Amino acid sequence: MRRIAVPVLLTVLLSGPVPALAGDGSDEMAAAARAGQWQLRALRLPDAWRTSKGEGVTVAVLDTGVNPGHPDLRGAVIEGPDLTDPGGDGRGWGPHGTAMAGLIAGRGHGEGGKGGVLGVAPAATVLSIRVTLENGDPRRAHRQPGWRDALARGIRYAADHGAGVISMSLGGGSGAWEGSAAEEEAVQYAIGKGAVLVASSGNDGAAANRKNFPAAYPGVIAVGAVDRRGRVARFSNRQDYVSVVAPGTDIVTADGGDSYVVGDGTSSAAAMVAGIAALIRSAHPHLSPYHVRLAIEEGTRRRPCDGYSPAYGHGVADAALALREAARLAAPAVIPPLPGPYFGDGPYPASRTAVVAGMVLLVVVMSGWVVLRSRERRRDST
Repeated sequence: MRRIAVPVLLTVLLSGPVPALAGDGSDEMAAAARAGQWQLRALRLPDAWRTSKGEGVTVAVLDTGVNPGHPDLRGAVIEGPDLTDPGGDGRGWGPHGTAMAGLIAGRGHGEGGKGGVLGVAPAATVLSIRVTLENGDPRRAHRQPGWRDALARGIRYAADHGAGVISMSLGGGSGAWEGSAAEEEAVQYAIGKGAVLVASSGNDGAAANRKNFPAAYPGVIAVGAVDRRGRVARFSNRQDYVSVVAPGTDIVTADGGDSYVVGDGTSSAAAMVAGIAALIRSAHPHLSPYHVRLAIEEGTRRRPCDGYSPAYGHGVADAALALREAARLAAPAVIPPLPGPYFGDGPYPASRTAVVAGMVLLVVVMSGWVVLRSRERRRDST
């Protein structure tokens, strides 16, 4: 039976739970959380938000479940099924899934939304699909029938329920690092339905650096982590499937209750790139999953010298640059019209007039040349 692990390295409470966190914008914890979001500037989100905030896009978060009651996520979450427990009521949620949702679509709270965390795509909608349990959950020790192919079923559910982006901040666990045919088929199914899939590259970089799934499946945007200086984090997996890297250290986000956490991991980086994909899908809804991925990869900064490396992928993600690349890819090709017959009632357009005049001049020149050649032949014959 395949098991799925939530790849989080560190989770430290920023502060204890606050009963009335949904207060006004002066709440000290909420203000501290917003101030700690260094990724907002690193990803150039203020610039990107002039173009898109993810309106109209549903991002499926395949994780431990999302708490829809967190102050920064109220009104942003659709509760999907709990695929870890076939007999459950579908309302399970965990801290990790909530944290990832906050990084994708957090809306803040309080007066003017100035408190709490903002996600990369704050106007997007989150579809919560529970496919795994928290690392410390004692139920992990029991073999639950619902866990079999939960991720594969979650991917298909997301694709069938309108998800434009599927975020998977999780990976192989309990020695299962080879992937599965059911998951790979589900990935291709979702791409065929037009969904963009994003996954964390893994937190095994400082150890065995093993291949991590679902990040390694073809077509998935695999994301590694960098620190505040743009350096690849030691824990971030270095593999040839890495697409890009994004902020993944000292990341402040929503906790499962009413508070906030600070964490390290490629989970956070992947959630942020899923948010960038949502910005692109909102601004250019007709772009294919391939072109969304291309825009994210081409719209990077701090690229490796050779254009690609297993550590950096194609470079450090940049939301503003990715949107610019998406606009370029979405622009229709301009093909100049070929000259042809004109059947209008009015005069020829200026450009066609020039073409016709040139053709008339060519006919005159050729006629003159023919006349001269005829005279020369008569002269020679006499």
